[in-house]
Amino acid sequence: MSVDQLSSTFAALADPTRRAILARLTKGEATVTELAAPFDVSLPAISKHLKVLERAGLIARGRSAQWRPCRLDPAPLRNANEWLESYRQFWEDSFDRLDEHLRELRRATAEQEEDKDVDDE
Repeated sequence: MSVDQLSSTFAALADPTRRAILARLTKGEATVTELAAPFDVSLPAISKHLKVLERAGLIARGRSAQWRPCRLDPAPLRNANEWLESYRQFWEDSFDRLDEHLRELRRATAEQEEDKDVDDE
């Protein structure tokens, strides 16, 4: 995946209205009017959001008689998820190392307390 495609995907996802549109499209195709219904913005504003999503490859517009339904294209999301996945693995490995370090500290602290209790007797 090119960095430019990844940048386009994340830029498109940066806006909550566009994320809500994508969420709606997970339920199936919708017209611009249907996508605009939950928002208190104009149809031209929704059309601008759709253009951003379309340029990022996140949606595609078809043609059916008089209307152009929008549908989700999940490929860029899949690619972004794959990119993020490598970082998830990094953090999981880091947390595993931290857990091991904390277990070692607890063991050392417990041993010191045992040694202190034996010395106090």
